[in-house]
Amino acid sequence: MAKKEMVLPPLSSAPFGGARDLASLIPRLTRPAFRKRSPDSAQILADWPIIVGPGTAGMAEPVKLSAGTLLLACAGPAAMELGMAAPAIMERINSHLGRIAVRKLAFVQRPPRPAPPQSARPVPGPVPAPVRSRLEGVPGEELRAALERLAKGVYARKP
Repeated sequence: MAKKEMVLPPLSSAPFGGARDLASLIPRLTRPAFRKRSPDSAQILADWPIIVGPGTAGMAEPVKLSAGTLLLACAGPAAMELGMAAPAIMERINSHLGRIAVRKLAFVQRPPRPAPPQSARPVPGPVPAPVRSRLEGVPGEELRAALERLAKGVYARKP
């Protein structure tokens, strides 16, 4: 009795349809995320201090963007000031995004979240002997000092 030879299907008929362009997969992957938060909303959240400046960013924070209305969380007294500055704020946001995405501002009374605490900086470590010996051969005092600072940062230890 002869053994049956196993025939493999060609790559194009693989279970997943074979090799495909990455661009064809992205919409299916990003659709669930964009249902929760639009790209404009994500960009406003990420760039908020850059868009409106540190003063306004300290008073209010964006909550969500829905149907052209940007909901801002702020303390009660700040809402009055932000309401007066609404046209300028909307103009800055829309110019940052490159299109008219915000047509109206709405406010909810809630103080903005405090800035997250900054983590402790690593303690500069000693420069290893092989690195130090190579630094001695570098011409120029400023360059040598800069490279030594870089080496200390690279070999730093976290506290």
